[in-house]
Amino acid sequence: MADVEEEAVVGEEEGLEEEEALGEEEQHGEEEEKEEEEEEKDPDMPLNEEVIAESLSLLCKTGDGLAHAYVRLDVHERDISCLNSLTHLLTLKADNNKLISAKLDELPYLQVASFSNNRIKTTEGINHPLLEQLCLNFNELTLVDGLDPNKLSRLHTLELRGNKLTSTAGICLPNLKNLFMAANQITKLEGLDQLEHLATLHLRDNQLENLDGFSENMKNLQYINLRGNNITDMKQIKKLMVLPLLRAVALSDNPIADEDDYRMEVLIALRRIERLDKDEYTDEERQEAQDTYETRRQEELAAAAVEQPEEVAGSENEVVVEDES
Repeated sequence: MADVEEEAVVGEEEGLEEEEALGEEEQHGEEEEKEEEEEEKDPDMPLNEEVIAESLSLLCKTGDGLAHAYVRLDVHERDISCLNSLTHLLTLKADNNKLISAKLDELPYLQVASFSNNRIKTTEGINHPLLEQLCLNFNELTLVDGLDPNKLSRLHTLELRGNKLTSTAGICLPNLKNLFMAANQITKLEGLDQLEHLATLHLRDNQLENLDGFSENMKNLQYINLRGNNITDMKQIKKLMVLPLLRAVALSDNPIADEDDYRMEVLIALRRIERLDKDEYTDEERQEAQDTYETRRQEELAAAAVEQPEEVAGSENEVVVEDES
C-alpha cells in the first residue's frame, strides 16, 4: 500500500510540474506577443503642458530684459511640433525622437539646437538668427539644402555625422568655423570655397579618392581629418598646399598610409604642417623634408634646362625649313 501511495504522490507531483511548465510557457508566449505588439505599435506621445513643464530648465531674463523665462528644453521620444510658441528658448535638445524634419518657426533667441538620432531627411526650415551650434548627427540626410547664410549668419558649428551624404555641396555658410561630416558616403568635395572662415573640417570614414575642391579662399582652415577614406595617390596630398594655415592632417587608414616613407612624403608635400595623424613632426624630420625637397627641386630644374635647348633647336630648324620653302 505504501508503495502505491508513493507512486500516486509522485504521479501527482509530475502532473503539477507539467501543468506549471505549460503555464509558464503560455505566460512567456503571451509576454513575447505583448512585446512584439509594443514594438510594432508606434507610440504617440505628443508634448503637452505638463511634459513641457517637466522638460524646461534654466530660468533667465527675456531678450528685452523685462521678464524671466525658461530657456532650455530637453525632450526625448516626443512629437515636438508644438514648440513654435516657445520663443524664448536658448537651447533645444530633441535627440532620439522620430522626427523627419527639424523645421520650426523662427525662434529669435535660439543658440544651440540638437536633433541627433532622428529620421530627418531635409535641412530646410532651420532659420534661427542667433543659432550658433546645430547638430543633425545620425539622421537620413542625403543632401544639404535650405541653409540660408543670411538667416544663419552666426552659425559656427555644424554637425552632420552618420548621414547618407555623398557630397559637401549646399553648405554656403561663410561664417562657419567647424564642420563635422564623418561617417557619410562622400565622394566629392563641392562648395568648400565658400567657407572662408572654416578652421576645422572632419571628413573621416567617407569614400574620397581625390582631394579636388579645396581652395585658397579657405584661408583659415587649420585641421583636416581625412582618416578612413580611399586616397591612394600622394599627388592628391599636394592639393592641400593651397591652404595657407593648415597645421594638422589625419590620413591614417587610407591606402597611402601603407606606403614607404608615408610620413616623410606628406611633410615634403606640405612643409608647413606641424602634425600628421596623432604625432607632431620633429625638427629633424622637418630638416630632412626640406633637404629632400630642395634636392628634388634642383633635379627638376636641371632636367628642364636639358630639355629647353632641344626645344629651341627644334624650333630653329622649323624656321629654316620655312625660309627654304
